[in-house]
Amino acid sequence: MKRFRRQKAWGRKALKLLAAVSAAALLAGTALSGLAFADGMPEEESLAVSNGGFQDDDTMNYYDENAVATEADVMAIPARSSILMDAGSGRILFEQNADEPMPPASITKIMTLLLTFEALENGALTPGQKITGSEHASSMGGTQIWLEPGEEMALEDLIKAAAVNSANDAAMALAEAVGGSEAAFVQMMNDKAAELGMQNTHFVNPTGLDAEGHLSTARDIALMSRALLGYPEALSYTSIWMDSLREGKTALVNTNKLVRFYKGCNGLKTGTTDGAGSCLSATATRDGLSLIAVSMGSATSAERFDACRTLLDYGFSAFERFTPAAEPAELQPVKVLKGTAPQVEVEADEAPALLIPKGKGTEIERQVTLMPDAEAPIEKDQVMGSIVFRLNGETLCELAIRAKEPVERLGFKTALRLLWQKLLS
Repeated sequence: MKRFRRQKAWGRKALKLLAAVSAAALLAGTALSGLAFADGMPEEESLAVSNGGFQDDDTMNYYDENAVATEADVMAIPARSSILMDAGSGRILFEQNADEPMPPASITKIMTLLLTFEALENGALTPGQKITGSEHASSMGGTQIWLEPGEEMALEDLIKAAAVNSANDAAMALAEAVGGSEAAFVQMMNDKAAELGMQNTHFVNPTGLDAEGHLSTARDIALMSRALLGYPEALSYTSIWMDSLREGKTALVNTNKLVRFYKGCNGLKTGTTDGAGSCLSATATRDGLSLIAVSMGSATSAERFDACRTLLDYGFSAFERFTPAAEPAELQPVKVLKGTAPQVEVEADEAPALLIPKGKGTEIERQVTLMPDAEAPIEKDQVMGSIVFRLNGETLCELAIRAKEPVERLGFKTALRLLWQKLLS
């Protein structure tokens, strides 16, 4: 047994040394193939930095921010399952086999992060709080930061390790900190999945390591990703390209290459296991439009990035954001009959931004209907008219125009009171 422990300790030291050499190679602009492991297998089969770009199987530099993708292009992406969602509205822009349950690999950690940020929000945990690594957390294997049993690490560093480097030991430490135990945390994960409407998801662990019954779908992952985007601070972690822990002794490199090489990409999570293949939930924002692209079951790491890049290219090239709003000239005061005021000011409801076909914003028609007058009494927020927005004859939305303030009816007592106030003024 003692001999086995010495061998295990030596193995951990050897892995640390290999990771340190790999990180040094990355920072020096070179590559070592197959040294960065996630979920028990190489997360990135090769990575080389060259002339400001990266190489992965085929040479790929920074993606063209003006790239155009068609629906035919997204139909042909190299993934078993995929979906594209507008993060703002939740509207599905494209889907293909999006409800097939499949192993989600480390994309699972999106739920682990979501529950962690919920715990931070409700004050159960704090970013700088020290978390002590358990024997169980340190035994995870796969991608890791070699968290030692009994080692203390700030919660925010564990979040960084799980979000950037997909560290399984860090994810388990987060789960134990939030839920008290892995079993309790997994129950929380499944409860949250049900709350979010993730109808075809069942979690067995917080890391994403292959396990019987640990399944999700592209649609459910998009829902989970959108929920995490509700915590903007999460993107400050998932958008990191390179960082370190332990005062620079442990290097972190984001497993999501799109964070560096796709304009506007700010997350979210990769995943790779034997059972899942290569998966990715990618988020990006351009010109106020935020998209979530999910691909599952790609054969290689390069294919998953190509799949999500094509989905995002399609979204950004085919759609734009339009926010319906009233123009000041459309909100003229309404004449009041038999009221204590001659007129009432009006305002229009606010509306969420809409997605419209790219370049069609100038073709939107607006029809304003406003009452010429209204008889008192008038209540605050009473509907006085509407603005209808249409594109190609189809109604996009309708905004109600409402009274800003109440106006009393001018009766004898009210008239006498107003006359008295005028005499005294």
